[in-house]
Amino acid sequence: MFDICSVILVVFYSYAAVIHPMATQYHRGVYIIITYLLVFLLYKSKSKIMRVVDYILILLSLASIGYWMFMFETINYRTGAETQTDMVFAIIGVLVGIELARRVVGKVFVFLGVIMLTYGVYGYLAPDLVSHAGAPFTELCISIFYKSDGVFGIMANVLATYVILFVLFGAFLEKCGAQKFFIDWPLAAVGHTTGGPAKVSVIASGLFGSISGSAIANTVSTGMFTIPMMKKAGFRPHVAGGIEPAASIGGMFMPPIMGAGGFIMAELTGVPYSKIMLVAIFPALMYFFSVFCMVHYEAKKYNIVGEKSEVSAREIFKKQWFYTIPLIVITIFMLYGFSPGYSAILGLVSCIVISYARKETRIGPKRFVLASREGTVNSLKIGATVGIIGIIIGVLTFSGLVLTFADIMIELAGGSLLLTIFLVALASLVLGMGVPVTAAYLITAVVAVPALTHLGVNELAAHMIVYWLSQDSNITPPVCIAAFAGATIAKANMWKTAFTSFKFAKFLYLGPILFGYVPGFSLDGSSTDIIKAFVIIFFGTWGYAWILSGIWINYIKAIFKKNPA
Repeated sequence: MFDICSVILVVFYSYAAVIHPMATQYHRGVYIIITYLLVFLLYKSKSKIMRVVDYILILLSLASIGYWMFMFETINYRTGAETQTDMVFAIIGVLVGIELARRVVGKVFVFLGVIMLTYGVYGYLAPDLVSHAGAPFTELCISIFYKSDGVFGIMANVLATYVILFVLFGAFLEKCGAQKFFIDWPLAAVGHTTGGPAKVSVIASGLFGSISGSAIANTVSTGMFTIPMMKKAGFRPHVAGGIEPAASIGGMFMPPIMGAGGFIMAELTGVPYSKIMLVAIFPALMYFFSVFCMVHYEAKKYNIVGEKSEVSAREIFKKQWFYTIPLIVITIFMLYGFSPGYSAILGLVSCIVISYARKETRIGPKRFVLASREGTVNSLKIGATVGIIGIIIGVLTFSGLVLTFADIMIELAGGSLLLTIFLVALASLVLGMGVPVTAAYLITAVVAVPALTHLGVNELAAHMIVYWLSQDSNITPPVCIAAFAGATIAKANMWKTAFTSFKFAKFLYLGPILFGYVPGFSLDGSSTDIIKAFVIIFFGTWGYAWILSGIWINYIKAIFKKNPA
């Protein structure tokens, strides 16, 4: 059943992206109905009695989402005059969405959803600053389940239009053998230099992270190879475990794919995704450059040098260059104005074609099903949040808090842009502890972007500020799941690894300040202004990494040793 549903997802959304667009109710409904079904099949209950409950929940999911799909036009026609049946299916749909998130994401996210529902019903009891009239629970569920900013709103649209296709593309890219090339090539190119294995980790994480769409998946997949290699070269375990997640989160804002956030940004701003890619390239490169420099100075401090590869980088590239074709195909088609979904499918097809270059990587029917299954499993973590995200965005819109939150934030920050950015960082960190980073970005963007634009930041730069800061929960204690994943592979102390990762990823906090104060950083301004900004930021990033690395302390110690008082 799982494999059949996975293949249906690939075929259905390939058809919708390339051949014939689907009507809204089928485009979003099929994705959500299959996601709900697969979550209950994969994250199943342990006892026999609770397995019966699982099947009841599957039937309720099919009934409520199926009802929304097939009654879509009728429900829209009678908006404001919903029937008793409409109400029952809306309540079922909202409650099943909460249970779905509990199984996959955990209790914190569920707590957030319940708090928002309570606020939606009893908003009149809240402090004056955030109070609203409130509404009966049934009316609130109808609004969340049937209106365009609820369960089937922007998150569902982005997941069904872009995310599922790019997650599947990532799975097919891995299956065709490209992941090995993304590690072997940088290993041959920089593996023998000062801190070589760690530099390989930074480059490999940039290459693989740009298509994996998940900092944790990136940490685990490339880290399984790079972290033991760093330890062998002489990096302390907690440093090896910290470098990989610090490099991995950069993949979330590295084109061509940028996780799911770039697509949500395109949806919210109305800016073509190709432009968002162009704006994102230089900041992402500066992030990796910053980590790369810090790694270099860390290795210099302890005199760590890698081993020379038996095969040269040129030789590897000459033999395996074709593994870059899928990424090139996606980038070119998106820059030429084709939709991201269309480009992703062409990229996926190119993965199947190049897989035939080697007998052991050929994607035949069996490996096709396997890649579909792996891609679908990877998509469930974010897909399972769609119900709760619908509740949060739905209640924020229903209560009018979206409009007042910007005023609250500006008032708290006293009109200071720097303080507003700090508040956004704090909000996204707290939110990121309980929800996936893409969900944290969407929720924070809805309420924080108006505050940033009010203070003079252009809309795209404001979204970039929120998107960059939404990644911080992956490497910032106390939750920092990506850093903990790195610590597990490195067999290192969790907290030491987390704080080391936080240290190496410090450009994550400088980037948003640059977006806020330097318009050229987001390609806003004349060509001269942009070039000037790029040159200054390049050297500034180098200096920033040098200061944060602490290597200058050794130089000062050396001076005092030579000239004792």
